[in-house]
Amino acid sequence: MTRPEYDVAIVGASIAGCTAATLFARGGLRVALLESRADPNAYKRVCTHFIQASATPTIERLGVAQAIEAAGGIRNGIDIWTRWGWIRREGNGGGRYPGYGYNIRRETLDPMLRRLAASTPGVDLLPGHVAERLFVDGGRIVGVGARRGDETTRDVNARLVVAADGRQSRIAELALVPPRVKAHNRFGYFAYYRGMSLRSGTKSQMWFLEPDIAYTFPNDGGLTLLACMPTKDKLAGFKANVETAFELMFRRLPEGPSLAHAERASGFLGMVEMPNLSRRPTLPGLAFIGDAALATDPLWGVGCGWAFQSAEWLVDCVGDALATDQLLDRGLARYARRHHAALAAHDFLICDYATGRPYNALERLLYSAAARDPAAARHFQEFGARNISVGQFLSPRALARALWVNAGHWWRSRRPKPTGRAAQRA
Repeated sequence: MTRPEYDVAIVGASIAGCTAATLFARGGLRVALLESRADPNAYKRVCTHFIQASATPTIERLGVAQAIEAAGGIRNGIDIWTRWGWIRREGNGGGRYPGYGYNIRRETLDPMLRRLAASTPGVDLLPGHVAERLFVDGGRIVGVGARRGDETTRDVNARLVVAADGRQSRIAELALVPPRVKAHNRFGYFAYYRGMSLRSGTKSQMWFLEPDIAYTFPNDGGLTLLACMPTKDKLAGFKANVETAFELMFRRLPEGPSLAHAERASGFLGMVEMPNLSRRPTLPGLAFIGDAALATDPLWGVGCGWAFQSAEWLVDCVGDALATDQLLDRGLARYARRHHAALAAHDFLICDYATGRPYNALERLLYSAAARDPAAARHFQEFGARNISVGQFLSPRALARALWVNAGHWWRSRRPKPTGRAAQRA
């Protein structure tokens, strides 16, 4: 069989696609990177820009950590408010896991990653190419056909096609891979503010209001993103007057930001429907990465991080396995297993909470302990950063410590308070 024009054809040149293209090409492979938008500075507009710490090793492997910081990206941490108080992790780093991720607007990040990919020897960036068909040979996907804005067509033959084209993946549609859909009972609105002063400094903030959620995310360019995700029973009130409803919600937050001393620097962007979508991650000759594989609740800020990570997992699993179809199939099977092992349990919990339900018993136990104990807070934050698995988060040791912390709090709250001379001595 004639050797294909490219080893890999990647559709979508945002976080996942550019990460995969760069790493594949560094491994000596020939990569076609197709992007439907012709503007090299195009970027995803609806995003909270919070990159979880779990993706920091991938960012460092790409070599863009310094560029992110030079562009004003902020090493992120997050303070989380619950009805039991604030959950704060003191300090960043120094432990077993990455201590920070990054806050950086996609307006800054996406063009940066696209330039990195385009400048990597072995990558051909094809802007303005819209995927229209897949080529199949013997049940395997062996290439993609695309059309440019001037109506010229380009057929790209490749041993592996990678769908990195987002939650509404055109490649998934062409390959007849429908998503599994789980409902979401919240909606979201956000806006950028300039001159915003936060009690947390440069740390992000998140309020669990049971069931509503609110956030503040300091970003590059002196901008802070404010976002809220109420349950859908409040949607009519927001649609009637989004500015009033939005600002009222933030004015009521415990230790919330002062909107009176900041300037709103954008309009309000809304996400009314944001169902949780997942797809099988592979077919013969085809792999899904980023949101094309798993697009889950933005409440948890996992989308950007998992885009980086899933691209890296794919490269590590198949990068040396493109010599024959049999080796490629084994590599794709490894990727599917790794993707499932790393993300399926996280996705299950995220989708379950997206219903807008109240806390369950385990959440009440762990959240309350995290607000009362520094070790429990670190454990909670490692899970929120997706540095640890669901199994580690719910380990017997973690549950035992949470029970011990809460039992101690209960006992101290019920001890008789000293009076008289005893109180003076105390």
